[in-house]
Amino acid sequence: MNNMKLLDPGFNLTLRPMRYPTFYEMYKDAIKNTWTVDEVDFSRDVTHLQTKLTPAERHLINRLVAFFATGDSIVGNNLVLNLYKHINAPEARLYLSRQLYEEALHVQFYLTLLDTYIPDHDERARAFAAVENIPSIKKKADFCFKWMDSINELDKLETIQDRRRFVMNLICFATCVEGLFFFAAFAYVYFLRSKGLLDGLAAGTNWVFRDESCHMNFAFKVIETVRKEEPELFDERMNQLVTEMLKEAVDCEMTFAEDILGGGIAGLSLTDMREYLQFIADLRLQSLNIKPVFGSKNPFSFMELQDVQELTNFFERRVSAYQMGVSGQVAFDESF
Repeated sequence: MNNMKLLDPGFNLTLRPMRYPTFYEMYKDAIKNTWTVDEVDFSRDVTHLQTKLTPAERHLINRLVAFFATGDSIVGNNLVLNLYKHINAPEARLYLSRQLYEEALHVQFYLTLLDTYIPDHDERARAFAAVENIPSIKKKADFCFKWMDSINELDKLETIQDRRRFVMNLICFATCVEGLFFFAAFAYVYFLRSKGLLDGLAAGTNWVFRDESCHMNFAFKVIETVRKEEPELFDERMNQLVTEMLKEAVDCEMTFAEDILGGGIAGLSLTDMREYLQFIADLRLQSLNIKPVFGSKNPFSFMELQDVQELTNFFERRVSAYQMGVSGQVAFDESF
């Protein structure tokens, strides 16, 4: 048992002695971070949608919530089909069980958003079927499915090649899907809030942001643990593949940006969006001990100034909504 590694095949059930207490602490921290969709007040959002948003901004919102609902369902499926199966420590599986609950909660939040924001039945049906009929969302979904499908047939991680494929799947979902696609979506939400729009969406997004940051933190801890146990898995070739993966994710997200900003929105440009995505991609590379490739800066002051301050203060004000107080802060430029 002492020589057992995190990616060894099987279902280890031994919680004492605990091999990876950090994962158990992450699970307990996640429990403190409990919220419900019923706490989010959308009443002002409906008024804003009807009276304050331009047609271009309404298009942005419709596309955004369509992606949100699709994206978290894909993440949850990968978690169940791939991550839970191969991360072999009961304390890590405790965290993954909690993460699955949070992904389901996010889907409920976005379901409620779609039902609230899109009253037209046919338009709502199209939004729910985004991967089939919205090309810019299908492109991102296909990117996700490519990495999910790459290890679906793996029942056991027997070889070094199998383990590398698994680690690449984990890196994809942590850095590209949760760490890039969702962080791009958060930027659109926080841009609108910087204009005083859609308070309910922003409030719920703060909670989702917090959850996703913790999900990334867990994934990076798993990768760090595997790197210590099996350093031979990580070589320059893998670093190159991860870099190419993130470049592809930036391109996928830019296709979405071209769609979402197609109507022209004052204060949001495609140039700034690409700069922001490259800035985020460099942060993710640094989290994996890989050299940044873009050298971009964050062009969105509303992310660094207004919204990060809001986020870091948010839980100090809202602890009454939780079973227990939440400690710690989330910083936007943290490498997680």
